[in-house]
This record gives sequence, C-alpha cells and structure tokens, in this order.
Amino acid sequence: MDKLLQLVQSKAQTWLNSPVIDEATKSEVTSLLSKNDSKELIDNFYKDLEFGTGGLRGVMGAGSNCMNQYMVGIATQGLANYLNKTFPGKKIKAAIAYDSRNKSAFFAQVTADIFSANGIDVYMFSELRPTPLLSFAIRYLQCDSGIVITASHNPKEYNGYKAYWNDGAQVVPPHDKNIINEVKLITSFEQVKFKADKSKIHTIGPDVEAAYYEEVKKLIPNKAVISKHKHIPLVYSSIHGAGITMVPECLKQIGFTNIHVVEEQEKPDGNFPTVQSPNPEEKSAMELVIKKGKAVGATMVMATDPDTDRVGIGVRKSDGDFILLNGNQAFSLMMYFILKNLKDKTDAYIAKTIVTSELVDTMAAKLGVECYNTLTGFKYIAELMGKLDGEKRFVAAGEESYGYMVGDFVRDKDAVSACAFFAAMAASATDENKSMYDWLIDMYVEFGYYKETLLNITKKGQQGEQEIKSMMEKFRNNPPETIIGSKVARLLDYKTLQEKNLLTGKTSALNFPVSDVLQFYLEDGSKVSVRPSGTEPKIKFYMAVQAPLKSREDFAAVTAQLDKKIKGLEEYLLSV
Repeated sequence: MDKLLQLVQSKAQTWLNSPVIDEATKSEVTSLLSKNDSKELIDNFYKDLEFGTGGLRGVMGAGSNCMNQYMVGIATQGLANYLNKTFPGKKIKAAIAYDSRNKSAFFAQVTADIFSANGIDVYMFSELRPTPLLSFAIRYLQCDSGIVITASHNPKEYNGYKAYWNDGAQVVPPHDKNIINEVKLITSFEQVKFKADKSKIHTIGPDVEAAYYEEVKKLIPNKAVISKHKHIPLVYSSIHGAGITMVPECLKQIGFTNIHVVEEQEKPDGNFPTVQSPNPEEKSAMELVIKKGKAVGATMVMATDPDTDRVGIGVRKSDGDFILLNGNQAFSLMMYFILKNLKDKTDAYIAKTIVTSELVDTMAAKLGVECYNTLTGFKYIAELMGKLDGEKRFVAAGEESYGYMVGDFVRDKDAVSACAFFAAMAASATDENKSMYDWLIDMYVEFGYYKETLLNITKKGQQGEQEIKSMMEKFRNNPPETIIGSKVARLLDYKTLQEKNLLTGKTSALNFPVSDVLQFYLEDGSKVSVRPSGTEPKIKFYMAVQAPLKSREDFAAVTAQLDKKIKGLEEYLLSV
C-alpha cells in the first residue's frame, strides 16, 4: 500500500504542477492530499480511465480515474490523433450528443473544442438528445466518428464518454485498443489542444430528427391496428433524462393520441431528485410511472434511462395492477411478436447476448429464423451487423439489461424506437382482447417457461477491483462440480475461449473475442453466468432456470417451482 500511495501522490503532484489545470481542480487535489484517509486519493488516481464495454465512465471529480475535462481532453485528443492517422487527407467529421447529467453539456463542449482544434468538423446537437439519435446522426451525416456524453443508467455521481465509429456503432477492436494506445502517447495535458476553432463547430438541424422518425414509421408493422386503438392510455417517464425530447413525439408520430407523461420526472435534471438511481431496471425507479399508470388506467407504462438507450416497461394485468417485465421477458415478448408476424423469413436473423434468455434461441429455432449470440455489449451486435451487411437481413436484437433495437437504421440499443414498438405491441394485444401479460403466458405455454434474474455484488474502488478479480479467479481455477444438487455439465470460459464438458472431459474452442466471462450449464437445464461489469464496480451473476408450462392454469405452480430454484442459486452464489 505504501508503494501505491507514493505512486498516486506523485501522480497527484503532476496535476498540481501542470499549467493547464485550473485552480478549482488544483484546490480539490490539494484537499485530497491533505486528508488523513488516503482511500479517496487512491481511488481517484490509482489508474487512468479506459474504454470498457460502454466507453469511458467514472465518478466525476479530480484525478486520472475520474470524469473531468482533463481526462475527457486526453481521450478526445487520442481519438482525434487516431482519426487523423486513419483518414489522412480526408475532411474528417464527428457528431456529438449529450444527456441530462451534471456537466454533460460542458464535457460535450470540451470535446467539440478539441476536435475542432485538431482540424475535425464537429456536428453537435444544440441541446440534450438520446444516444440512439447520435448513432443515427453519424450515418445520416456521413461522419467518421461520434461521441455521446453520458453515464447511461449509473448513479448521479457518474458521467461518461461513449465513442462511436463511422458505422454508427460503439468502437470495437481494433479501434478501441488503437485509440487507447494513442491516448497513452499523451504524457502531459500540454499536448491536448483545448483551444477551439469555432468555424469548425456546426449545429445539427431538425432534419436529422425528422429522418429518424420516418425510419421508425417504416418498421411499425400494424399501422391499421394502431389507428383503431390509438386512444389506449400510455404512460411515459424520462426519469429526468433526454428521452423527454423524443419519446412522446415518436409515439405521436406513429399515431398514438392518449400519452401521459410523469410530470414529476419530466424536467431534465442530473441530480435525478425523484429516484435513488435513474435505472429502469430497478423497481424503485419505476414507482412514479406505475402510480401514474394506475391513476389513468394505462394499458402499459414505460420509463427510460438518462440517455434513452434502455427502457423498462410495465404491463397491466386483469386485476388492474401492473407487472414490471424484466429485460429478458420484454425482449422475448418483442421477439414473440416480431417472429410470429414476420412474413418473409428468407435470410432473416436476430441477435442477442450470451447472458440473455435462451427462450429467444428456442423461439427463433422453432420459427425458422437464425439467432446469433454475441458478448455482452451492443457494440458486438453492431459489429455482427456490419459483418453480415449485404449477406443476411437483420430484423431485431436485444439484451437482458433492457436494451432493444428493431431495424438497422440505428447501430446501438434504442429506447426511443423500442417505446414505439412496445406501444404498437400493446395496441395489437388490445385488438385481440388480451394484454401483453396474457401474451407472456401464451409464449411460455408454447415455447417453455424460462425465468432469469440478476444478482449484482458491488465492490467499489481499488480494493473492490481486486476482490472482483479474486472472485473470478476462484470460479475459474476451482469450478464447482455441483450447484444446488445438480451437476455442472459444461463450463464455458470466454477468457481462455474453451468449452469443457465436465462429465466427459472433452474440450472445444469458443469462437468469440476474449472476455472475462464464465458460464456454468447444469444438468437440470439451469445456467449461471459470471462476469465483472464493464461500466460499474460490480460482479454480475446471471441465473437462468426453465421448465415446461403445459397450460395457463399451471402458471402459478411452475412459477413457484422456478422461484425456489432461483432462490437456491442466489444463496449458493452469496456463500462462495
């Protein structure tokens, strides 16, 4: 620890000695150095922020491991250097968007200034906009890169920086590593060109948004049904995020007329005052949208995270209460609707991540559509789409963490179009005199009852990072032979890219990029996946169980059976 402390103290001193660092930041660093407790100093300086599955993300503050204008500056300078080397002699263009988080607009302006100072033409939204519109704008404006300033669904202390390539997708190998290499070549803040060339910074006009809405309208399959049921009550909350700028308008554009917005959460606010965390995956974040849904007799309620790439939905049951669908249920239901109504299945495919419900794989196989699996992170789905462009026809994709994408005009998860699509599904269910909850049970009866849940264990700071590494090493080096009474039949290790049959000892290769993920398949059909989060200080345990559902009448009994099995898995994982 003494050696680490000396290292971070030395690093902090370089910030104090830099003529580039402003006085307010230097004062914050001085305060960290003077504290008796060195934990915060270590957490702020023990490493530099790096691109993970979601780009650059960290707690806002002073230090190399924090989100601040200087780390944003280094990242942008590295990206600008890489762009200029990759496209020599070309007029390079980059698009920039930002969400409602504290300092998002400021970080976006810093990014624009640095790009412009490096000779890059910048196209920037005049106010906050959803992340999927940035992905769309990159391709629409024929940009070479793009940045969105957001920390997605993280708590209010965080902000982040997602880097995109010219395909409208987040950067993937080799670009991500190459950008990091360029960033590492910057050894002082004096190398960052902070002084803007204002002539190269342009405002994105309303035509981009209008073109986006036209693409959404093309993919909605049941326009006549929507017209018939346009008055069904729908409730939406932006949870103080960027979604308020587009989701209600998108719902109107496809024909819905009875849209209710949660007023308490309508105003963009980076402090997210009405929720503990602006994450629609968490039940507490959905309380106000459900309350509003009950008050107006809504058919469905929806809430999006701050940058509007994830959406949580609640569907009304026959007793008037709402059930919140998790990401696996919502995506499975979306695929149930899409695949059953897909007229031309020639060369069609869908995609999902390896930790997303295998119910989707089952449905796709039975309904004659190919389903691809990728590593966690929508950038890998977008990469797959790029590889298959011109060969196969992309239909839709999703992941368990509330991210969905229908159609290929956006190359990232898109809660704006997902809200439109879920609303269209609600209209179709209404036309059948059913609810989407009825559809959920129908799907389980037809294809099997798959139930999944996620266990997150948070380990903050440098010490937490080491604890997470130790936990992964323990699972990797000493895999369990049985879990809650069922033998572990297969172990998939995405770090060594090997699959091992633990019953026969046979091994085979996995055709995936390297990633720190382990998956345990049990003899009884259950599955446990383990991975450190790429965007948060957490280790994630994905638990999946399944059983046949012979009739709707058996739903409660089979639910209890699966819940018991999930509880057993949770208790086991918390004990190891």
